[in-house]
Amino acid sequence: MSGRGGGSVQGALRALLFLAIFLGRAAGPRANSTLLASGAWGSLLARSRAGLAAAIAPVPWESGYFVGIKRQRRLYCNVGIGFHLQVAPDGRISGTHQENPYSLLEISTVERGVVSLFGVKSALFVAMNSKGRLYTTPSFKEQCRFRETLLPNNYNSYESDVHRGCYIALSKHGRVKRGTKVSPTMTVTHFLPRI
Repeated sequence: MSGRGGGSVQGALRALLFLAIFLGRAAGPRANSTLLASGAWGSLLARSRAGLAAAIAPVPWESGYFVGIKRQRRLYCNVGIGFHLQVAPDGRISGTHQENPYSLLEISTVERGVVSLFGVKSALFVAMNSKGRLYTTPSFKEQCRFRETLLPNNYNSYESDVHRGCYIALSKHGRVKRGTKVSPTMTVTHFLPRI
């Protein structure tokens, strides 16, 4: 008796599967072509990226810092006891073991692969001069542009876009190292963006 009941359930599942396949073939290709032709995919993408809004505002990428994707992160360097890059209100850049308001940075996309680093609490940009020394500035300049590169160990390195070969680096004591004295193969240049 139990075998007979199992057979009717199995038969019902087969019927549902056949019906799903049949309806999928009848409506599937036409539904997709209708979506593509009507531009509904753009609307669907807009709603998924901007909540339920119908469209995404155009982004003028050519106007520098004040556009692009901005994300607030702490840049963690796993060297020594582990340090977060911080921008103090007096303009000093250093590493701190403990998270604090000055270690929160706004990483803003300037162009593809190029970002700027802005201290949220100190309201100062991180910049690098031609000698590879980090400094801060209250306004965005060309020296504030850094090439963000994802490394094989899933850390990022930040190379000056203006002065190629100069990287942001922290020593094992949490002090800033000169960018001309380091390379991306050294762990002192490896940073993990953390929330």
